[in-house]
Amino acid sequence: MKNCSSIFVSLVIMTLLIAGCSEKILNAKGNLYQSEDTSEEQLDTNKNEANPTDEKQKDAEHKDQSGENNESSKLLEQDVLTPPADMTRDGIQVVFNPESIPVLVNKQNKLPDNYNPTDLVYTDIPFVTGVTNEKRKMRRVAAEAVNQLFADAKAEGISLLGVSAYRSHATQTTLFNYYVNRDGYEKARTYSALPGTSEHETGLSIDVTGKNGKCAAENCFGGTKEAIWLEQNAAEYGFIIRYPKGKESITGYQYEPWHLRFVGKELALEITSKGITLEEFYNEV
Repeated sequence: MKNCSSIFVSLVIMTLLIAGCSEKILNAKGNLYQSEDTSEEQLDTNKNEANPTDEKQKDAEHKDQSGENNESSKLLEQDVLTPPADMTRDGIQVVFNPESIPVLVNKQNKLPDNYNPTDLVYTDIPFVTGVTNEKRKMRRVAAEAVNQLFADAKAEGISLLGVSAYRSHATQTTLFNYYVNRDGYEKARTYSALPGTSEHETGLSIDVTGKNGKCAAENCFGGTKEAIWLEQNAAEYGFIIRYPKGKESITGYQYEPWHLRFVGKELALEITSKGITLEEFYNEV
């Protein structure tokens, strides 16, 4: 009888332990894609209400932050050509030098989860309404370049608006998880970047549109006079059309005439003149 009692007690203890572990596993799975059920526009509105920043505060940040412009020759660090520093469970490489201006960030190469650009500044360009302060920022060298691009475009009768520049890892995570909750993981990956693989997290990319604000990040922007001007002139300011037409199988994304990526003037001119992508440039090196 003593043996039976001991066995019974052991079975009860094991049952409780298994139940506890199962509950933890279920909770972990349930929180995997937990996010606020809100669109990117709603996120922007909420952040603006919570963190108002007037133009004087922006100007003060411009003056307080300091940094030096790097020459094109100093920007071509081949950080993604070396073995990866780490590998995610999806087999995505983690880049060594996320600060490198021409760093390759795509569906196969991601930024470290804790990466935050240290030289972000506000751009001096107009944006569509409702954009958060965060998304008005770029890394200093890219911000100065886009300021000049917008000014010169306007002088030629081309008025542009910014749509979205920098996005933090946290913002990209919330945005991606929203799409996952709405459309499912597999479908979300076809149009939204996994956290860490979005170029917006580098602080070197910006989405733009025409002065009327229509066709913002939409296919109808292609073929407009603004899109044509960017295709013809962006490289002079160090930007490339990151996801060009006909290169979808290489970049992993559809044609996005609105998505500009700063890589430095020398590299931008080379990539544009050859009609290649950033991926193809790295394969040539």
